[in-house]
Amino acid sequence: MANLHNARRAHSPIVNIVGDHATYHKQYDAPLESDIDSIAAACEGWFRRSMSPDEVAQDAADAVAAALASPARIATLVLPADVCWLDAPGAVGPSTPEPASAPDPALVAEIAAVLRGDASSVVLIGGRAMLADGVTAAARVATAAGARLFAETFPARHERGAGLPPVDRLAYLAEFAQMQLDGAEHVVVVDAAAPVSFFAYPGKASVLTPEGCAIHQVPRSVDPVAFLEALAEALDAPAEVAVAEASRPELPSGPLTTDGAAAVIGALLPERAIVVDEANTSGLFIPAATAGAPRHDWLCLTGGSIGVGLPLAVGAAVACPDRPVLALQADGSAMYTLQALWTMVRESLDVTTVIFANHSYAVLNMELQRVGAAQVGPKALSMLDLHGPELAFVSLAQGMGVGATRATTAEEFAEQLAAALATPGPSLIEAVVPPLGF
Repeated sequence: MANLHNARRAHSPIVNIVGDHATYHKQYDAPLESDIDSIAAACEGWFRRSMSPDEVAQDAADAVAAALASPARIATLVLPADVCWLDAPGAVGPSTPEPASAPDPALVAEIAAVLRGDASSVVLIGGRAMLADGVTAAARVATAAGARLFAETFPARHERGAGLPPVDRLAYLAEFAQMQLDGAEHVVVVDAAAPVSFFAYPGKASVLTPEGCAIHQVPRSVDPVAFLEALAEALDAPAEVAVAEASRPELPSGPLTTDGAAAVIGALLPERAIVVDEANTSGLFIPAATAGAPRHDWLCLTGGSIGVGLPLAVGAAVACPDRPVLALQADGSAMYTLQALWTMVRESLDVTTVIFANHSYAVLNMELQRVGAAQVGPKALSMLDLHGPELAFVSLAQGMGVGATRATTAEEFAEQLAAALATPGPSLIEAVVPPLGF
């Protein structure tokens, strides 16, 4: 359910097939009877229950179409046992997904007029606009309007690297995001949500835009790339915009730190890599270190519910078997879905997993301070500590068939990461790093 929440936030097209008791057996409240309808409702998507074998094929086709609608969503199809074991008449043709809407010329003209004005403006993009065509169109708009360009904090998929326009993401910490948005009088939001704080904090604002700032929300049903391209044409935007220059950090030396690990990753990231980022506090320096790396895709923790990294890496490797997948994984979050390592071996997936072993739920320690818990007792601190016993990720990985090594210096990490990326199949590196002072 946690990762269905993340998928919902990512607008991922998912068909979720759920088994159920036979139609005539539900009345007896058997031990596994549950309120599937209410659970599925939390996904805020499409829902249907097939009640006879004759309905299954059409219901499945409709589920696929519903998942692929614009914006994409989770489609849940419940199949009772007797509906599955009885004979069915056969296949049906595909259903047609609801397509994205074309840009409304009136809305394009309205927002173009806003951006032509003298007021300070921000263009905030996310979702489908984070691929190359969308990022390029958004950069053209921002350049023509003299506006600042930002991306949502956790985009589902960001195509980035050398040769593409750089886009800074809004910071996770509310204070930093407010600094990024300071002075904005208009924010144009395309395939994203208006910026709010991840949590409520005593004495701090929930809405991150300045007071009086106008939010111009483009409907999610509209094709975001087509809208940005139409907006760029309305603004007579330049065809060429600044792009990230090819660059890589120098390989560091000495004890391994989070910034040193980021430099190693930036120096070695292969072309066309898919990076799955659940490094959390250990990954703060990695986006900057990889900005000039060869073009790659960056997948994020969209809904903030930890434990997405390893199964997301499995999905990326299954979808793109010809591309290297690099999973950047916090140690505490890894323990939620560690069994994905076994799946990587079973399916011979080319995934290199880096476990950032700081032996702490550092992000939770940070949040504990931010809600004003000045006096934190030993019981609370122990709940956020991953010692006693210390997790041995090399042994855990090897127990599931994954080749694994451990790095405590920058030199070791560079050597092990280069070897792992050059070797097909799954591998894991336990990168021992200090927590960031939380």
